[in-house]
Amino acid sequence: MAKGNPFEVFRAFLVLGLTAFGGPVAHLGYFRREFVEKRAWLTAEDYATLIALCQFLPGPASSQTGFCIGLKRAGWLGGLAAWLGFTLPSALLMYAMAHWLSQFQSWPMAQGILHGLQLAAIAVVAQAVWTMARTLCPDTPRRALGLLATALLAIMPGTGGQIFVLIVGALIGILALESPPAPAPPRPAAAVAHAPALLLLALFALLLLATFFLPQTGALGLFAAFYRSGALVFGGGHVVLPLLRQAIVAPGWITPQLFLSGYGAAQAVPGPLFTVAAFLGAVASGGPQGAFGAAIATLAIFLPGLLLVSGALPYWQALQRHPSIAAAVKGLNAAVVGLLGATFIGLLNLGTLVGPWDLPIAITAILLLSFGRARPILVVLFCAAAGALA
Repeated sequence: MAKGNPFEVFRAFLVLGLTAFGGPVAHLGYFRREFVEKRAWLTAEDYATLIALCQFLPGPASSQTGFCIGLKRAGWLGGLAAWLGFTLPSALLMYAMAHWLSQFQSWPMAQGILHGLQLAAIAVVAQAVWTMARTLCPDTPRRALGLLATALLAIMPGTGGQIFVLIVGALIGILALESPPAPAPPRPAAAVAHAPALLLLALFALLLLATFFLPQTGALGLFAAFYRSGALVFGGGHVVLPLLRQAIVAPGWITPQLFLSGYGAAQAVPGPLFTVAAFLGAVASGGPQGAFGAAIATLAIFLPGLLLVSGALPYWQALQRHPSIAAAVKGLNAAVVGLLGATFIGLLNLGTLVGPWDLPIAITAILLLSFGRARPILVVLFCAAAGALA
């Protein structure tokens, strides 16, 4: 297969960044159609391997997959071009929304729209909890682990509790969910040490450790909060919500209502959900705010996932066959469901459902998402309009 260049990679992913609505699962479908079926940049087997790796690692799976596609097509510059093309449109839109809010949030109609976006966020999280629970907790042991995670987070709220729950989930997975390995083709040879990959993995770990010691305000504090959130996201997409909430709502950098408004607005733009960081970084009082804050937050939340996938890619073929790795992932996924469930309960305690029409609007949005199979953007528009009129 002939190698491409970063400019063609950027153009291809920019089109997707402008048009790919629907969340991570839909994005992976767009990628398959564009780069496997249409452009033939990689085979279906290679694509499936990339998806498996990106779902195993923390971080935004669709963005990591796109980065790997660009990496394979045009080297490191191709990977960066893929990430930039796919991320830039939605990041700019989210920054524009933050700027719009600062200009017009005192208007009564704007306040109604903001409240509608909060209701949309509740509906999206409820639908995500239900869908992920059905997929990631299909049996009694994993359902019990998910409930245990929710209970532990009620006792131990905060970043420390979230990390503890993920560790417990992985350990229980290894101890209780590992099954005897099925007959398989001969195992691949042991992975050979790959110096650049090891350096990237070491950089990921050092930056994560540094986030616990950096100043908790200013540009470094903003970087630390978003890097730590991006580094601990197992399950991608909506799972970043509890981590971000703990990172910037708990210290008082942003109000819970504004946080939910930004999260709801992120459902209405194409591209990766993680670009909600551009909105939050632009308005968070603990950082530099504005365009600089948006840029820091966006780079920081994506960086750990890109470092990890770059470092793990050379070793993935050997790792993915190990039974303990698969069992740990099962436990992590069940714990993630519990983590998101605890967050949903917390959202209901924020006083979002305050008006007589709020509960009917939220229930209608949930039904549209779960049973009407409406696109998230349509549900967000419905909630925004209903909030403005209520």
